[in-house]
Amino acid sequence: MAAVTVIGGGPAGLFAAETLAAAGHAVTLHDRMPSVGRKLLMAGRGGLNLTHSEDFEAFVGRYGGAAARLRPMLEAFPPSALTAWAEGLGQPTFVGSSGRVFPKTLKASPLLRAWLARLVELGVTIRTRSEWLGWTEDGALRFRTPDGETTERPDATVLALGGASWPRLGSDGGWAAWLGDVAPFRPANMGFDVAWSPVMQAFAGQPLKGIALGFEGRTVRGEAMVTRYGLEGGALYALSAPLRDAIEAKGSAEATFDLRPEMTAGALTARLSQGKPGQSLANHLRKALKLSPVEINLLREAHGKDLPTQPGALAAAIKAAPIRLTGVQGLARAISSAGGVRLDSLDDHLMLKARPGVFVAGEMLDWEAPTGGYLLQASFATALTAARGAEAWLKA
Repeated sequence: MAAVTVIGGGPAGLFAAETLAAAGHAVTLHDRMPSVGRKLLMAGRGGLNLTHSEDFEAFVGRYGGAAARLRPMLEAFPPSALTAWAEGLGQPTFVGSSGRVFPKTLKASPLLRAWLARLVELGVTIRTRSEWLGWTEDGALRFRTPDGETTERPDATVLALGGASWPRLGSDGGWAAWLGDVAPFRPANMGFDVAWSPVMQAFAGQPLKGIALGFEGRTVRGEAMVTRYGLEGGALYALSAPLRDAIEAKGSAEATFDLRPEMTAGALTARLSQGKPGQSLANHLRKALKLSPVEINLLREAHGKDLPTQPGALAAAIKAAPIRLTGVQGLARAISSAGGVRLDSLDDHLMLKARPGVFVAGEMLDWEAPTGGYLLQASFATALTAARGAEAWLKA
């Protein structure tokens, strides 16, 4: 039996600990927070989207530039495996209308309780309020605890310390000081700044439902939320990487909103041609197309206060409303982060080339993906790869 230390009590760390303990190793898991799974519980407030049921090729493509490297890991632990794992913990799942997979309870707490009970049965030792401080000069792991500094010399180590988003939940990226080849952290799946007029700011908190958002030739369907600072929501998150990159490069990015993507421009024109004489434009849009006040004002933000009155021109405006995004919300409010340990600094088992016996998993790796189950899925898949890599290394 080998001694393995896992550092980080998020999904990746917990799953790596489970995998290694199930293989018969003595596992100790450290987390600097008072309890584990805090970011998982936060994700559960919105329904705990575990994974996605879409075609596997499309699924892998969501990881952008990291897709090729992640593919074998996702093949080894695909969405069906994550669903089976959750159901093995007594948490039945269902597929929502969007294709996303959720536990039927729509909560994280029952799953986390069952998971921690399993870890106890497997003999995993969990040490909270134990902050990793890097390595001593002779290679021991250093920890700051309420009882003072301690060290450990495990046979293998798995680092699963998370990225740098929502630092108050425990993942602040401070570990980068002890790892050499780390790409700078940037927010991912975050909100965007818009220079709204005072009129539009009054609609903060109002949703834009069933829209399509376009940028640089790519269009996604989804929802958005108007905020005082700008916009957030699933449609923005799906395009957050190219939008962020464009803003960093050019100072702004123009996203195009289609407020009625289920209708063609011709169908909109026909509907708009049936208005009653003397009716205000706002009432006409509300009655003919069921546009909400926030949608009508978004059109005015995009095209000016005086919207086109001709049906064809008005239909075109509804199908393509450009909104300029001027900035991004920071890491403290981002759902996830880009950046982290560069994948080329790791071998195929996610072991650090510069530190044999040290494996890395989860969001601290340099990959990003939109919301929709992709974040959790890759966290689990990389954790399995790292744990199996540690097991193989221990046997070598």
